[in-house]
Amino acid sequence: MTEPAQAGGKLGATLEKGGVEFRLWAPEAREVVVAIEDRGVFALDPEPDGYHAAFVPGVHAGDRYRYLVDGRGPYPDPASRHQPAGVHGPSEVCPGGRRFPWRDGEWRCPPLPELVLYELHVGAFTPEGTFEGVRRRLSYLRDLGVTAIELMPVADFPGSRNWGYDAAALFAPARCYGTPDDLRRLVNDAHRLGLAVFLDVVYNHLGPGAYVKKISKHYVSRRHSSPWGPSPNFDEEHSAGVRRFLIENALYWIEEFHFDGLRLDATGFIHDASPRHFVAELAEAVRRAAFRLDRRVTLIAEDHRDFAALLAPQCEGGWGLDAMWVNGLHHELRRRLTGERHGLLTRAEGSAASIVRELRLGLSRPGGRPGVAATRGPERFVVYLENHDLVGNRPLGDRFHASAGPAAWRAASALLLLAPQTPLLFMGQEWAASTPFLYFTDHHPRLGRRVAAGRFRGYRRQLGRSVPPNVPHPQALATFTASRLRWDEREEPPHRSARALYRALLDLRRREPALRGASRAECLAEPIGGNCVALRYGGGFLPPLLAIVCLEGPATVDLRRKSWSRLRPGDQWRVLLSTEEERFVAPGPPAPIDVSSARVRFRRPGAVVLRR
Repeated sequence: MTEPAQAGGKLGATLEKGGVEFRLWAPEAREVVVAIEDRGVFALDPEPDGYHAAFVPGVHAGDRYRYLVDGRGPYPDPASRHQPAGVHGPSEVCPGGRRFPWRDGEWRCPPLPELVLYELHVGAFTPEGTFEGVRRRLSYLRDLGVTAIELMPVADFPGSRNWGYDAAALFAPARCYGTPDDLRRLVNDAHRLGLAVFLDVVYNHLGPGAYVKKISKHYVSRRHSSPWGPSPNFDEEHSAGVRRFLIENALYWIEEFHFDGLRLDATGFIHDASPRHFVAELAEAVRRAAFRLDRRVTLIAEDHRDFAALLAPQCEGGWGLDAMWVNGLHHELRRRLTGERHGLLTRAEGSAASIVRELRLGLSRPGGRPGVAATRGPERFVVYLENHDLVGNRPLGDRFHASAGPAAWRAASALLLLAPQTPLLFMGQEWAASTPFLYFTDHHPRLGRRVAAGRFRGYRRQLGRSVPPNVPHPQALATFTASRLRWDEREEPPHRSARALYRALLDLRRREPALRGASRAECLAEPIGGNCVALRYGGGFLPPLLAIVCLEGPATVDLRRKSWSRLRPGDQWRVLLSTEEERFVAPGPPAPIDVSSARVRFRRPGAVVLRR
């Protein structure tokens, strides 16, 4: 016998004393029942605004269930916490985050100026391809010098492998990666080691196999669409239920898994013509939860529209997010260092001046692109040389270093990690991994063929006749296994040297006062001729720190430029780091960068960090 549920409770199956409260949003449904394996069928009572709920006594963690909606189904729970038999199987009742033995009560996420993000795919990061596999590598990431890991989406998807952006069960950690408690152990241990954990979430489309589309037609927009699948209904009839479903999902990851922040995928494709945009509503809900939990929660958007309102406070009519991904630095560096000119790179100049424009985003001095330049704080812009898209959307999944060459790649890496913005690394980047990161899926055959055909059409539009003849097929298992990092190679000479450079750069960023916190907002970025870029930090009580990056050598830089060096007669420069040190170049011969009190001479692309 069911008992009335408390109105307004959480969606899904919530374990309570003596049983479980089930709640489903199905606004058109006249009758909703939950079928619990080995227990029977129980009716849910209608609630206001299209909800159906009931408390069923005697149900325990581990019990499996599905819903019948007006006789249709049975369907897994759209808010299921675990799908042990896959997204098409029954849902499982889970204990929830409050019953997990957390040990991070004293943990506080670092503020934005202290973040160095490391993006990874759980399935491809380690040979195990699991949450436990990532957990075992946390000490390595801490010792590398990053301060936060960012997981690509972990919500469950059809098949056994996927990038995660085609989620079908938005509340259920992917069963191929482990259980919900395995994910909690990963976050708990990361916090113990001083690492924040961010999660990539997708609210711009619904993936194949998402049963919300069968439970109610109102989950899907009739007037909007996205390139990847049906858009959620944010601004039509019954949209309030969809908005609540997705906001509750965001709060679920923060409250029950202790994530320190969310990266919102492709917010430019979250279509909402409401007076108040969904993203702004989500941000306010997250702020309230963070205040209640006494935690810092950071919201980062992927949005390449130079959308100043995204970062503006809500009291000024903005969305109130903390930071945004920006592609500009990558595009400019790739155009300059590799010569590529296809797709979005056609908009890049590749000049020292255009690279500096990207480095001035958020700085105190004038400069930057219209709409974004007025938003102060360089830490609010996340920059990178690689991420899952920039590598995985290339036909062969090849990485930046493979196109730029070792010396130019070292120079670009130094510029990334010395830039005033918030840097993001992609897994394996720090050792110049030989493994590609390819686009892989495990859809049913018909959908798989359609997805693959769409990818190949996109490559042809982007590259024309230059598409390689041997592009791996997304559905092939070998495409996924080729994308897994080879951890044994990181100790081989070329990879060991690359990793030594990244550790040294990250140590410098953490150790030098001029490179820390708010000090970076006072950075002066300037082009020097056509081949070099200078970043000057310090001033006031901080000794000047100067980084010079040569994009193309040979080149000579005059250190007596009064506009940024501020040298006094007799001053000398001390070299803190050079990308041509033998420890960073081995086994190849270095091309030493000559530094005197007056000049720096580069023989090839490189970077040098100096202190007066």
